[in-house]
Amino acid sequence: MSETFKHHEFNEIQQSHSNTVVQAAETLEAAIRAWCPNSREKSLAVTNLEQAVMWANKAIAIHGAQEE
Repeated sequence: MSETFKHHEFNEIQQSHSNTVVQAAETLEAAIRAWCPNSREKSLAVTNLEQAVMWANKAIAIHGAQEE
């Protein structure tokens, strides 16, 4: 089975990096929700932010965490 479809557990460093990505995304999401009018575009912005976090976490899980 390729690494793509395996379940990956985060180690402590990976979890820390993931938490940082999530915190940054939460800040951006709050700005989008506060300043963008309700619209299809706003919904897409939030959806794509969710996707960005998912892909970032997958990169961390599969390829490890970058050094600080």
